[in-house]
Amino acid sequence: MAEKYNGMAVGVFELDNLVACFVALDAASKAANVKIQSVERNRLKSGACVKIRGSVSDVNAAMEVALETAKPLGEVVSHTILASPTEDTETALAMTINK
Repeated sequence: MAEKYNGMAVGVFELDNLVACFVALDAASKAANVKIQSVERNRLKSGACVKIRGSVSDVNAAMEVALETAKPLGEVVSHTILASPTEDTETALAMTINK
């Protein structure tokens, strides 16, 4: 699965509620050419962690829109962008999906 994302930047954000995640993802995917890699629900809380992929500029644009859209709906727990993940990082990212 990681192979199809080779060379792509990754944006990761975590919100405190699942509804805010879906609204943020919708806005992000409309704002830039990104692919949704995963939405991982936090089993202990009501939030989720989201991974989006694309070019560095598209991920930056999508993340900016996603985070702004999410602010009135919930708390942004954390967020980051990796412009060029290493092979080991790609493996670790793939390992977290559906866990």
